[in-house]
Amino acid sequence: MDNFTMLQFFEWYCPADGTLWNLFKKEAPRLKNIGIDSAWLPPAHKGMEGAESSGYDSYDLYDLGEFDQKGSVRTKYGTKEELIDAIAAGKEAGLQVYCDIVLNHMGGADEKEMVPVKEVTPENRNEFVSDTFEIEAYTKFTFPGRAGRYSQFVWDYQCFSGVDFNASTEQSAIYSIQNQYGGGWQDVMDLENGNYDYLMLSDIEFRNPHVRQELKNWGEWFVETVNCDGFRLDAIKHMDPTFFNEWLDHLRGKYQKEFYTVGEYWAPYDLGSMLAYIEATGKRVSLFDAPLQANFFRASKENEHYDLRTILDETLVQAMPELAVTLVENHDTQPLQSLEQTVEGWFRPMAYAIILLREAGYPCVFYTDLYGSNYKDKGNDGQEHEITLEKLDVLETLLYVRKKLAYGTQHEYFDDINCIGWTREGDDSHENSGCAVIISNHENVSKTMFVGKQHAGKTFVDYLNFVTEPVTIGDDGHGEFKVNGRSVSVWGIETAKD
Repeated sequence: MDNFTMLQFFEWYCPADGTLWNLFKKEAPRLKNIGIDSAWLPPAHKGMEGAESSGYDSYDLYDLGEFDQKGSVRTKYGTKEELIDAIAAGKEAGLQVYCDIVLNHMGGADEKEMVPVKEVTPENRNEFVSDTFEIEAYTKFTFPGRAGRYSQFVWDYQCFSGVDFNASTEQSAIYSIQNQYGGGWQDVMDLENGNYDYLMLSDIEFRNPHVRQELKNWGEWFVETVNCDGFRLDAIKHMDPTFFNEWLDHLRGKYQKEFYTVGEYWAPYDLGSMLAYIEATGKRVSLFDAPLQANFFRASKENEHYDLRTILDETLVQAMPELAVTLVENHDTQPLQSLEQTVEGWFRPMAYAIILLREAGYPCVFYTDLYGSNYKDKGNDGQEHEITLEKLDVLETLLYVRKKLAYGTQHEYFDDINCIGWTREGDDSHENSGCAVIISNHENVSKTMFVGKQHAGKTFVDYLNFVTEPVTIGDDGHGEFKVNGRSVSVWGIETAKD
């Protein structure tokens, strides 16, 4: 079986010109050709900022760029028809297409209403600082632009567990809505701030059975409308895990389809809570390996002082590889974003070698590493910055090696603080397969590694062309592989190179 690779086909700063769906339609055959097998697309529904919204501020889940709402018909990425055409083109090219699902919160309500609440301490949401009183809140969603098409469900405060704005006093605070379904926060996995049910905007109340049913109905409509192959679930650490158990079981059962699903449980230094979520959801959902991405970030910042032998420690790919989606960057960690934790450019080729060329994990490539990006935004310092992200020149070569060569038994050489390596022996299903990878975060170095006696006498070359001298494999199956300082070299059989 061939190695699979996912691509996150967007970044936070994609132009808000409605062209992304058409770009994906155009790019799909090339993506498949360079070794991409699945694509994760951004939220397709209308957000509260209309055509400027990246989709994570959900307004109308049923508006995929079809109705004149929030100042536009199209979304940031295009129209409903363009989305459907793009997904069809992706599937025709041989890609699986995963859609981003944002069900934790909604924003941009159409009407205000009087809502009974208790104010809580932001740092401890279990601590009430008031008795029940009423505020005027934006919690009624009627979607006048859609006028009841596809669903006549009206969302009101009984559908939400919390808000952060009192419209009558224009005061911002965190308010626990005292609705008929609990009058407090829902049970969620993350205990930061006492209880991290509330993240932003109007927080959806999953204890309301009408809400659960409406979201199942929407899930059916969405799957039948766009014909996607799976989902990326947003902000799951802030949600009751039993909801997605029910939601996924419903869709998988109704359509008898896997619907591959990966969740965003972003806990960079807390593997334990991620494993607890996996247990709570009965292994229904894969997770992005946030601890691995955090290790890459630290390694890129600490330079030669980082112990490369520990790069996989306390990571999901080490603890539960079958459910780990490995990554170097995403739209939240890129420069100037909310979870900014950017891997420095010098280390990115090494990080991609780790996620692409080892046997464990399902790697996800980030859009800017394939396409580059240039944008301006304010940083955490309040100042505006201009960011230029160059595409990673070696990425397509690494994808080629993953697809053609990185197979067979893996041998580990995590035996030096500043230099690690591993080899893959290759297998009978992939002609001329097998490779050796060596990484240094300090000086030029070489390492003797075993690639298999079946390669005796063969010439291996560095596919990245950082080291020019070839290596001849000895009769015992070993070779002495070199790498330059602060670099990575990927060695494979010379005759397998295009």
